[in-house]
Amino acid sequence: QVQLVESGGGSVQAGGSLTLSCAASGYTYNRHYMGWFRQAPGKRREGVAAIYTGGGRPYYYDSVKGRFTISEDNRKNTVYLQMNSLKPEDTGMYYCAAVEGFYSDFTPFPEQSEYNYWGQGTQVTVSS
Repeated sequence: QVQLVESGGGSVQAGGSLTLSCAASGYTYNRHYMGWFRQAPGKRREGVAAIYTGGGRPYYYDSVKGRFTISEDNRKNTVYLQMNSLKPEDTGMYYCAAVEGFYSDFTPFPEQSEYNYWGQGTQVTVSS
């Protein structure tokens, strides 16, 4: 049974930092795209960052470039999202997702709709 379990959310003041974790189990961890997405109340879910669990460059959406860092530890089957310089607009439920695929430098990262495994989410609240 595939499981993605997020942790590390919480409340922080603007300018602060948090690190989210996503522990994966129940499938072959490597050769998957792992993405972080977020959804604020009343808004559509949006992409944050993604990484391929076999190497390759990470991908960041414009709103978090230079502030967030995605990484992964294949010994622990875990993907991380280091979030620095947090802003109130970063508030939302953060979800981890996975989809199997093959990576190349010329292959676009998957769209949100292509991810077929999702976690339950972890809440991040940034106060001003």
